[in-house]
Amino acid sequence: MPSTNPIPIRTDLVLRPAPSENGNGSPKSSATHAMSRNNSLTYRPLKRSTPSPDKTIAVINASGRQAASLIRIATAVGYKVRAQLRNLEGVIATEVATNPNVTVFVGELYLRNKPDDKRDVTVHGHLPGILVNRSLISQLFNGAQLAFINTTFYGNEIQIGEAIADAAKKAGVQHYIYSSMPDHAAYNPEWPSLPLWAAKHEVENYVRKIGLPATFIYTGIYNNNFTSLLYPLFCMELQPDGSFVWQAPFHPNAKLPWLDAEHDVGPAIIQVFKDGPDKWSGKRIALAYEYLTPVEACRAFERGVGRRVRYKRGPIDIRVKIPEGYREQLEALEKLFSLDNDDPKKQPPYFGDAELESRCPEDALKLWEGPRGLEEYAREIFPLEEEANGMIWMRESEGLGEGGEDLADNGEEEEPDDDGDDEFLDEGLIMRGLKRDEESWLA
Repeated sequence: MPSTNPIPIRTDLVLRPAPSENGNGSPKSSATHAMSRNNSLTYRPLKRSTPSPDKTIAVINASGRQAASLIRIATAVGYKVRAQLRNLEGVIATEVATNPNVTVFVGELYLRNKPDDKRDVTVHGHLPGILVNRSLISQLFNGAQLAFINTTFYGNEIQIGEAIADAAKKAGVQHYIYSSMPDHAAYNPEWPSLPLWAAKHEVENYVRKIGLPATFIYTGIYNNNFTSLLYPLFCMELQPDGSFVWQAPFHPNAKLPWLDAEHDVGPAIIQVFKDGPDKWSGKRIALAYEYLTPVEACRAFERGVGRRVRYKRGPIDIRVKIPEGYREQLEALEKLFSLDNDDPKKQPPYFGDAELESRCPEDALKLWEGPRGLEEYAREIFPLEEEANGMIWMRESEGLGEGGEDLADNGEEEEPDDDGDDEFLDEGLIMRGLKRDEESWLA
């Protein structure tokens, strides 16, 4: 029952006089202007100014999903960015290059000693005659206080990663965030190393060794990896009945970390920068907002896309041209996540470190509470990306299948005869379409 006692009105409040036209805060006249705090037309509280960060972030591989996500958010809130791009092709590279708060440095992080050298520079290990572009790296860090570094397999990743860390230290970078991944063999000698991830692990160790104030993020599987194009490992293959099948070697009931890189990396990294090295130096962060089995991932995708989605455990089909370095990675991954393992509890953690993986998704949610999950991605983004890549299934009548069936399949199934089409490929991992011309899946 409402109280019969009226709320007392205070009359002893000091009222602020209206500001003068010359801005010195004195009254316009000697008379005191009484202003009601309940009248929005006469009372305006002073606005609290939000200072610009006044910091510059050095970024490499700026058209990659992680870096592009950071650049969008960072420049929107006042940071300056010095960004390395491999080239200016594609919508993301154009977006970065035309951002007024970004200074762009175009060029590879590696150099060929001989101009006519046409070797595949993605092969893991020492590459004689393939050098580090130290001049570009040095320019990138001029005037930078912060750095977000996600190395890729173009060139000797370890040498490039060490050179970048050296340049950052020489430039006095205050907080260095490195996008790392594990060397599984370092956690269990019975687990094979994944070459591309082992290189990142070695770079991480070097960053620690030279004493940079650094934080290491471990990113989950990108929601954005899925495509109906015939790329290996994350092909969401369209079936004649309009449904989709995802085939991979992961155990159908073993949990995996998931991340919408384009949507969620940027806000999370900005928060790490805001917290600073006092909180995060030397620490690893599991950057994944969902922790789902392949079957659960397919159910989420099915709810989003509105069509039946089935998971099939099986070998990695390679039906298009891919770089040798990525082929080596897939061969090792197929051994690490062996089809002979029938126990989901025995599947190695995706991040190698079981303790780190146990912090999914809590680590990430402490940094950014507005992630885009796999269901939302499948509903809102996947059809747009597919259409940009030339697909038309989203315009056709929906093929939902019967639904409600077991989404996992461990049996054998005849695959369509397809000798591959590299129309959409550039060095194997590049989508050639309206979506992005200079975008690698794993970046």
